[in-house]
Amino acid sequence: MDLTQGTTQEKIDRSKKTMMWFAMISMAMVFAGLTSAYVVSKTRKDWSTDLVFPEPFIYSILVILASSITFYLVKKAIENNNRNLATGLLLATLALGIGFVFLQFEGFKDIVSQGYHFTGPTSNIVSTFMFIIVVTHLAHIVGGLLVLLVVIYNHFKQKYKTGQTLGLELGAMYWHFVDFLWVYLFLFLYFVK
Repeated sequence: MDLTQGTTQEKIDRSKKTMMWFAMISMAMVFAGLTSAYVVSKTRKDWSTDLVFPEPFIYSILVILASSITFYLVKKAIENNNRNLATGLLLATLALGIGFVFLQFEGFKDIVSQGYHFTGPTSNIVSTFMFIIVVTHLAHIVGGLLVLLVVIYNHFKQKYKTGQTLGLELGAMYWHFVDFLWVYLFLFLYFVK
C-alpha cells in the first residue's frame, strides 16, 4: 500500500498510529536496557537469590491480561453498535487497571516484609532492580489509566462509532503494549534469578 495515497484524514490517522509505534518501541528500549543491566549485574558478588517473588505480582498478571481482553472487546462492541456493552467493558478495564496498581503496591509490601528495601542498609541489588523495573512499568500503567480515562470520556461524548475509532484504537494499542510488557517483565523477574 502506498502510504502517500488516501484522504488527508487517512494520512493523519496513519501518522498517529506510526507515532504510537515509535513511542512503544522507545518504551521497549527502556525496559530492554533495564533488563540487560539486571542480567549483567547477576555477576556481582553481592547478588542475592533469596528474595521470594511476591505473590501479588503473580495475581497481577491475571488481572492485567483480563484488562487487555476487556479493552479488546470494547472495539467489537462499538462496531456492533452496542454502547452499553462498550461502556461496561471500558469501566471493567479501568477497574482491572486500578486493581493491577493495587496488586503492585501489595507486591512492594511483600518485598519490604521480607526485609528488603529500595535503598539503604536493608536493600540489595536484586530488590533495587525489582523496584526500579516495577516502578518504571507502574508509571507507564498510570499513563495508561490516564489514556483510558480520556477514552472513556470520549466514549461518553459519543465520539466513537463504526469506522471512527482511531482514539480508541490508539488507547488500546498503548494499553495492550503495557499489559504485554508486564507479562515479559513478570516472566523475566520470575525466571532470571
